[in-house]
Amino acid sequence: MSAEERKFDVLGLGVLAVDELLYVEHYPPPDSKTPVLHRERQAGGLTGTALVAAARLGAKCAYAGMLGHDELSQFVADTFRREGIDLTHVVWRDDAQPVHSFIIVDTTAHTRNIFFLRGAKTGAAPDAPLAEVIRSTRVLFADHHGLPGMVRAARIASEVGIPVVADFERAGGEGFEELIELTTHLIVSREFAEQFAPGVPVAEAVKRIRRHPRQTVVVTCGAEGCWYLGEGTEEPVHQPAYRVQVVDTTGCGDVFHGAYAAALARGLSLPERIRIASATAAIKARYYGGQAGIPTWEEVTEFLHSRKDTP
Repeated sequence: MSAEERKFDVLGLGVLAVDELLYVEHYPPPDSKTPVLHRERQAGGLTGTALVAAARLGAKCAYAGMLGHDELSQFVADTFRREGIDLTHVVWRDDAQPVHSFIIVDTTAHTRNIFFLRGAKTGAAPDAPLAEVIRSTRVLFADHHGLPGMVRAARIASEVGIPVVADFERAGGEGFEELIELTTHLIVSREFAEQFAPGVPVAEAVKRIRRHPRQTVVVTCGAEGCWYLGEGTEEPVHQPAYRVQVVDTTGCGDVFHGAYAAALARGLSLPERIRIASATAAIKARYYGGQAGIPTWEEVTEFLHSRKDTP
């Protein structure tokens, strides 16, 4: 199947969440009371937010991981339908449910604390979707939830040359090493990079994390931007962050991943993908929650054309 014949731009199988967000002036000390300035409920999760970001940027997206029959699953499914994300290949199970997160956002320090409940199955199913579904996408988006199914999907994608973009929050688990080897575009936070390259500068960590010459590695550093290596770059390259008035950084990393995947599906170069992803995440940071402020492709390109402070 040629790239032109593929049905989806981005296919995701990983973790979904429902985020309950509370905004306070300062994160409270123990045994105290604090007024809530604002509250939100939005869908979230590594894969969930990445798919919404890609869809807002015009990518044809699909989710083919596990969802349940509970209220949280319905909330996520309704969100996906509004965003035009295909649910045809979802694995519906009684024992599946999105992660339920409770996020306290300090609006003064621009920090957040995340508390989460995860008592049910989430992420990729072990033996679904069908191989032909995986082969029908331009980009496979992976995370570490449902590792057996994620490794299976990455193998199928790799066999036919479909790029695998991955977001990992933690290392380990059966199959993780194979999954990271199969990943062609590894985008991780500085905190994750520390697990593999503790105590070294980010640029050096990028080089140490890279598993093979075909792999592109990006390490995101929040307000400090990101470092990347791959596709002809001989040394890590720094992309500064775009300066904006920050309201909430919840989901910015996931948005970066989704925007990168959408730009990859469009065939853009690595520097272009990094700029698109950085701009999309910066715009989102001006709004409450992980998904509500994700921009469209037109908004991102207009933002980039208007900015002279960052390459």
